[in-house]
Amino acid sequence: MRPLAAISRDEAARIEAVFTDIDGTLTDAHLRVPASVFGAMEAAQVAGLQVIPITGRPAGWCDMIARTWPVDGVVGENGGLYFRREDASHGGHTMVRVFAQDGETRRANRRRLDELSARILEAVPGTALASDQQYREFDIAVDFCEDVPRLPGSEVDRIVAMCTEAGCTVKVSSIHVNAWFGDFDKGSMCLRFGRDVLGRDFGAADADRAIFFGDSPNDAPLFDLFPHSVGVAGVRRMADRIPTLPTWITDGDGADGFVEGVERLLSLRSY
Repeated sequence: MRPLAAISRDEAARIEAVFTDIDGTLTDAHLRVPASVFGAMEAAQVAGLQVIPITGRPAGWCDMIARTWPVDGVVGENGGLYFRREDASHGGHTMVRVFAQDGETRRANRRRLDELSARILEAVPGTALASDQQYREFDIAVDFCEDVPRLPGSEVDRIVAMCTEAGCTVKVSSIHVNAWFGDFDKGSMCLRFGRDVLGRDFGAADADRAIFFGDSPNDAPLFDLFPHSVGVAGVRRMADRIPTLPTWITDGDGADGFVEGVERLLSLRSY
């Protein structure tokens, strides 16, 4: 991982979209999104950049984020969906919602996931389903440190193993183990958003037209997809669980690292 300060003016000039994880990347030490992050997002939009969070957080959160944050859309549930606000002719707006699976498939998978989550909670004392579980369409999120005392890595590995044995796709974030049935991930829905909304193929010639900020193992598909992938400093904490590390790394952690990165990008583009 190279310091983000080394990114060149020519590289920065080609970037059109800023994709970013949320938890651990836009949040501060108190797990809150500070005003500086919203300021950086707005500044990026004013400079002509698209801003799209890509998160493991649920559909319920994504509806609010797409409606009220200074963003151009949001990919949620580790690639299960994207939402974006679209201006309407009556002066208001409509919400465009795109899902990786149809409703019948989601309902059938939910029954299987409910059975799996019951087995996990019985087998791994001290864990719990994430407090935002009821707002999810696609997955289960097993909390190992957000609202419960932090579990040891061996217990996180045990949860991952149970989900894998059940046939799930499994990703580990900085706070949750996410598991779902299906082959989508953050990368696949990011590519779909790029094609549908931005008219870009980020999996081919346009890959260097975007930059991605992240911090944890569930960001690996995007660290692999984008040549301009950026880890905030905290990415080092879980580096041994990340198969593809980011190209760049910031000096600051969490929200500070994201703001640092956007400021660096905009300063190079202003010449």
